[in-house]
Amino acid sequence: MVNEHVLTVSLEEFGLSKYEAQAYVALISKGTISAGELAYYSDLPRTKVYPTLLKLENKKLVIISKSKPIMCTAIAPEDAFDSIIHEQINKVNAMNTLISNLKKASEESRKSRGSEEKRYFHVSANNVLEQLKTMIEGSKQSINITADQWGLGLLAECKEQLLSVLRRNLDVKLLIPSSQICSEMFRAIPNEVKIRVSDSIQNCFVFDETEVLMIDNENGKGAIFSSTEVLGINQNRVFADIWKNAIKTESLADMTKNEAQEIYKIIRIINEYGLTHILNSIIESKKPDLDMLKLLEKNGINLKSKSLDEIIEIMDAALQIKCSGHVNFDAHTKNITIESKLNSGHSLPWAYILDGCLQKQGYKTRTVYQSNSNKGEKVLIKISKN
Repeated sequence: MVNEHVLTVSLEEFGLSKYEAQAYVALISKGTISAGELAYYSDLPRTKVYPTLLKLENKKLVIISKSKPIMCTAIAPEDAFDSIIHEQINKVNAMNTLISNLKKASEESRKSRGSEEKRYFHVSANNVLEQLKTMIEGSKQSINITADQWGLGLLAECKEQLLSVLRRNLDVKLLIPSSQICSEMFRAIPNEVKIRVSDSIQNCFVFDETEVLMIDNENGKGAIFSSTEVLGINQNRVFADIWKNAIKTESLADMTKNEAQEIYKIIRIINEYGLTHILNSIIESKKPDLDMLKLLEKNGINLKSKSLDEIIEIMDAALQIKCSGHVNFDAHTKNITIESKLNSGHSLPWAYILDGCLQKQGYKTRTVYQSNSNKGEKVLIKISKN
């Protein structure tokens, strides 16, 4: 079945207003109906139905009866849009001719100079948002974005444009600072946008690897670098390198901002100190599990007050982010399994944290580590009460 919402959005792109598009799609779907029925089927406010019909009649898209009650009928699409299509074709042909002539003039000029000149365009703070919306809508393949709080705020106001390109299966990636995880603006971004966290942030939007929009968060002004192959390629290489090492956010989506910030902080601490701390603990105290809790406490994270279920939820989210892993608790055997798709001890810091929490809550534990070069690694924590 044809999606009426998609049809409505597409008609808006043809120049119809939202109400006009809703009314026309409803008439196409229902045939000849009264103005009252149109209000019902199109979801238009009753006060807007008649003015909308008059506008559609002027555009030769509907026929309105002179009888009472007023009846309205949509003109068949092939008749209604024939002139519009030809008008658009003529505009495109004229534009292609103009571009060809301009290109020819540009090439002749470059040959005479022996060099190629590149320019960028300033965008005032008042026009940056509209320019961003336009560039999003005009994208054909991909959009790579790095944004701080300012840039994320602008992007949150482009939800309709993002949804439009996502329906065309564009690849949209977004890097944000950790302070914005699960913020209001974060939640305003469509779910299909891939979001990761990195604290190396600027406001830079790269469209189809060729057009670059950069925005200054101090004054809101922007600059567009168009068809700049060197800059676009370089920005995408930098983006790809940061993206590869950035923290995923999928497993944090349903959490509160405080919960998500806490998990991010734990991950950052473990990334920086985890494995080194474990090795030192094994050599010095032989209690890496309890020492891992001390490491977290030293950095402002206290897990003692949390229940076992809450701790497992935190560890599970962290493992999903860091090594595509999981924590599974078997209520029947009271055993916990920690799995990681990566080897080389990636799951050990999380296993030691969980083990230390269990011991603090009065459980006796025995840990079994297994590694498989093809399947990743697994840590089994067998639990019994002291």
